[in-house]
Amino acid sequence: MTASVHGPVDVVCLGESMVTFLPTQAGRLADVPSFVRGIGGAESNVACALAAAGHRTRWVGRVGADGFGDHLVSAIAAYGVDTSAVARDPERPTGVYFRTATDRATDAHEVVYYRAGSAASAMSPHTVPSGAIRSGRVLHLSGITAALSPDCLALMRDLATRRDGGPLVSFDVNHRPGLWGDPSAAGVLLELARGADIVFVGEDEAEEAWGVRGPDAIRAALPEPSVVVVKRGAAGAVSFTRRPERHSTPDPGAVTVTDADTVTTVPAPRVTVTAPVGAGDAFAAGFLSATLRGLTAGQRLRHGHLWAAAALTVPGDLAAPPAAGHADRLAALDDEAWGRLHLGPGWTGEDQEVRTP
Repeated sequence: MTASVHGPVDVVCLGESMVTFLPTQAGRLADVPSFVRGIGGAESNVACALAAAGHRTRWVGRVGADGFGDHLVSAIAAYGVDTSAVARDPERPTGVYFRTATDRATDAHEVVYYRAGSAASAMSPHTVPSGAIRSGRVLHLSGITAALSPDCLALMRDLATRRDGGPLVSFDVNHRPGLWGDPSAAGVLLELARGADIVFVGEDEAEEAWGVRGPDAIRAALPEPSVVVVKRGAAGAVSFTRRPERHSTPDPGAVTVTDADTVTTVPAPRVTVTAPVGAGDAFAAGFLSATLRGLTAGQRLRHGHLWAAAALTVPGDLAAPPAAGHADRLAALDDEAWGRLHLGPGWTGEDQEVRTP
C-alpha cells in the first residue's frame, strides 16, 4: 500500500529504511530465541514522527519487490507519510537488520546488517525523482545514505547543496564507521554537512570523525550552515544560529550572542529510559517541527529534547511524539521548572508520568 499527501509538503526525507528484528529479551544475538519485526531507518523515522504530529511528509526511498518491501511501505504509509515516490527494485532485496536490546554505546551491543546490495544502494541522481525530492519546505538527509554505495554518495553530493529557491537542507551526520570500511567517511561527512542549511551532530561523533572537541570547535569546523545543533546526550544540546531571530517572548535556556551567531544552550530533562534507541531521529524531528512552526531556538531545542524523551521511554526505535499542546506547555516552563522535569514511561499519554520534585 502506498499513500499520497495532497497539498504542499512540509518535509521530504530520503534514505534507506529496513525491516528490523528486535529481540524479545536481553542477551547476545547468539542466545536470543526470537525477535519481533519492526521498521527502522533514520530518515523514515523522522518522516513518521513528523507525520504523526500533523506535518505533511514524504519519504523517498527504494525497496525490493518483496514481502519486506511491502511491509515497509505499508507501515510507513500508516503513519500518514506520502510513499508515492518510493521505488520498487525487482533485482535487489529490501535490507534487514538484527540488534540486541542493550545500549548502542556499550560494548555488549550487537547489530547485524543484511543490507549489502540492497535496493536502497541503487539510489542515484538518475534513479530518484528530483521533483518529489525538492518539493518540500525542508529536505532531510543523513550521512548513512552516503555510505551505501558510490551512486548513493553521488546522490547525496547533489542534494546536500544549498540552492536559492530550494528547500532548506537538513543533514544529520549519523556517523556509522561500520558502514564505511575506510577512512574516507570523515571527509565526506564534513563536506556534506558544510553544504547543508541545518546540521545535527553529536558531540561524541564529531570528535570521533573529525577530531574536534566541544560545541565551539564543531561550529568552527562547520562555518557555512545557518544552524548547527550539537547534541550532548544527557548534558543537553547547543544550537548556533547565524542570523539572530527576533521574537516577542524570551528564549528559554542560556543564550549568548557572538559576532556571527546566537548560541543557545538547553539542558536535557531527566528521563527514565526504557530503551536507549531512536532518540537522535526523534530529536531531529522535534527540532524540525518547531522550526516549521517558527518557534525560537530555545523552544526548538526543548521540543527536540521532548520528542527524544518520547522515543527513550518506549521499547522500539520509533515513538509517537507528544501532543503539540502538551509539548508546548512543557517547553514553555521557566528554566527552573524545566530543570526539575523527570519524564518516565507513559508521559506522552493521558497517564502522564511527569515529575517536577
